[in-house]
Amino acid sequence: DDRIDEYYWLNQRGDEDVIDYLNEENDYRNEFMKDYKPLEDEIFQEIKSRIKEDDSSVPYFDNGYFYYTRYEKDKQYPIYCRKKGSLNSDEEILIDANIMSEGHEYFRVGDIEISPNNKLMSYSIDTVSRRIYTIYFMDLETRKISEKSIPNTSGSITWANDNKTVFYNLKDLKTLRTERVMKYNLNTEGSEKEIYYEADETFSVYSYKTKSDKFIVIGSSATLSQEYRYINADTPDEEIKLFQERVNGLEYSISHFQDKWFVTTNKDDAINFKVMTCSESRTESENWVDYIKHREDVLLGEVEVFDDFLVVSERKNGLRRIDIRPWNGKGRHFINFDEETYSLYISSNPQMKTKKIRYNYSSMTTPSSVIEYDMVTREKKVLKESEILGGKFDKNNYQSKRVWATARDGKKVPISLVYRKDMFNEGQNPLLLYGYGSYGITNSASFSSVRLSLLDRGFVYAIAHIRGSQYLGRGWYDDGKMFKKKNTFYDFIDAGK
Repeated sequence: DDRIDEYYWLNQRGDEDVIDYLNEENDYRNEFMKDYKPLEDEIFQEIKSRIKEDDSSVPYFDNGYFYYTRYEKDKQYPIYCRKKGSLNSDEEILIDANIMSEGHEYFRVGDIEISPNNKLMSYSIDTVSRRIYTIYFMDLETRKISEKSIPNTSGSITWANDNKTVFYNLKDLKTLRTERVMKYNLNTEGSEKEIYYEADETFSVYSYKTKSDKFIVIGSSATLSQEYRYINADTPDEEIKLFQERVNGLEYSISHFQDKWFVTTNKDDAINFKVMTCSESRTESENWVDYIKHREDVLLGEVEVFDDFLVVSERKNGLRRIDIRPWNGKGRHFINFDEETYSLYISSNPQMKTKKIRYNYSSMTTPSSVIEYDMVTREKKVLKESEILGGKFDKNNYQSKRVWATARDGKKVPISLVYRKDMFNEGQNPLLLYGYGSYGITNSASFSSVRLSLLDRGFVYAIAHIRGSQYLGRGWYDDGKMFKKKNTFYDFIDAGK
């Protein structure tokens, strides 16, 4: 088939005709919307007034240091910091993006990774806005930046345990596919070496270090298939080993603990995934043994390993929950949540030797919170709840709930919605309905301070959890793709009705 794309010429980003066209489109939009400019300005100031400009993240502890990010009033970019041993120690600024961004119309820090001995920092920067990052290296004792830089990367960096070898990923500049994994020794000029090239254009590559710090993992992923290779982080010059070769339809991810690999996979028609284990030396799929069996009504998500616990994030009836599984088999339980619909995900937990886990929680009426949970005493501690400035926000003024729409084929489609209690008139309020149903991406019912400008004007805001997402499990995704893709749009229409 011949397909004529009349806008193909717009792929020339810097062409004068392209720039002129974009400016004309902007001018047209501004002229068409000029009567609403006062309302635009009013809403913009509302939104801005709710944001705490001098905010900071909750510090997390890793390898002897507390790491956090903070913002200063009237400055656009974050400042990345750490403190040695205690939060009472002197602050060490790793990167002040406000200074580093000077002279650039666009600026973004991709990744910041510290060497195992805490003396060197690698970081990646994008100044074009195409997610093409250049990697730099700094000696943290002298603050000297190396003359060596590595362009055209995905931005991620992984240190081997020798404090001199890094792994990174290169992009194809035409397609922006991440296609090569490279290795570089900081002590040897010209030591860049390709250790893996992904020839299949339907796959992209990435690399990371296991939480146990024992292995560097090289992943290659397509929509319905993954393949992993690994190398001991102590001996980064050894040949990489294949974990399990790609098989069309076989999805899996891997975590390492002690002398075992934990494999989250759909092997043996486990549509909602299960956890299997294997030894370090025999990793092929015929050696995988069931650890958490497949369940028809539970979608298994991420797995987090600790010295004394295995923690599993999973989704049942659309809502996420956290399963705490002590290795000794005693005291397994779930973390409970009270609200009818909410958003939940496991936060940064780099330490293995701890009895506490952090997770992020919010709902359509509760601002985003970082919560620390003691897996022994079962106590919750809110480390931070995002502050909504302006003095007008009171979560008790709003109501959130979940309702179910009947789709045209009889399936029940869940809808999370929120409104202001004192402005709600059933059937009379204006409604903004949102939904997304592709690639298994699930929109949970999280908080938005921007959304308050709608709710405070009498709107009901709703999220339809349509097929194509995984809100009701993997089958919900499969029922909204390929020849069943129409279900995604039908669900949205029927939810609106």
